[in-house]
Amino acid sequence: MPATPIYIVCSPRPQVGKTLLARLLSEFLLLKNGEALAFDIAIREPSLIDYVPDVTETAEIDDTYGKIQLMDRVIIDDGVAKVIDLGYYSFDEFFKMSEEIGFLKEAARRNVAPVVLFCADTDRLSLRAYDGLQHQIPRSHLITVENEHVLRDDLPDWIKQGRTLRIPALPLFLKTYIDRLSFSFTGYLRREKDTSTELHQWIRHNYYTLRELEHGLILQRS
Repeated sequence: MPATPIYIVCSPRPQVGKTLLARLLSEFLLLKNGEALAFDIAIREPSLIDYVPDVTETAEIDDTYGKIQLMDRVIIDDGVAKVIDLGYYSFDEFFKMSEEIGFLKEAARRNVAPVVLFCADTDRLSLRAYDGLQHQIPRSHLITVENEHVLRDDLPDWIKQGRTLRIPALPLFLKTYIDRLSFSFTGYLRREKDTSTELHQWIRHNYYTLRELEHGLILQRS
């Protein structure tokens, strides 16, 4: 049986498009599979639960109880893809916890496949964080996210060296539009009949990219 995926969307830095990707991924999985479950570990507002409240739960990893509660919900082979929107302030604690409890080994034992989507920036903090992840996460399950709204110049070599997922930049007026709490990517695709609009094409491109990512992970596990 295919493993149940857990997509961990993360960065040690704020304002890198992390929650945007978590939104896209949650809505894509919901559209494709009819169900999805997301966990919001963030302190900023608005956050993931404000955008996709029907499939999102809040979670905390500040204490042992919160960590156990989260792990009990995500390391379960129930066929429902999970998305974790990991706030930058919880980045170090989450991956420290995952290493201490043998998260990857336990996930594999339970037929669950974690995938880390690292939203990159060009600063030293991001470089150090990515280097640390490379020692913990298998290369095939560590994907660097190139958000063109954040990474405007030539990419550093460390970003190029592994698997990448690119999110094209949007004009500012469209970015402001999709940042509204009432906005739904799938809802827009269903309402907007003109498939040539820039936003329609942007959403379809990202959904296609996520589908290819999911397909590639399935092939790796088969």
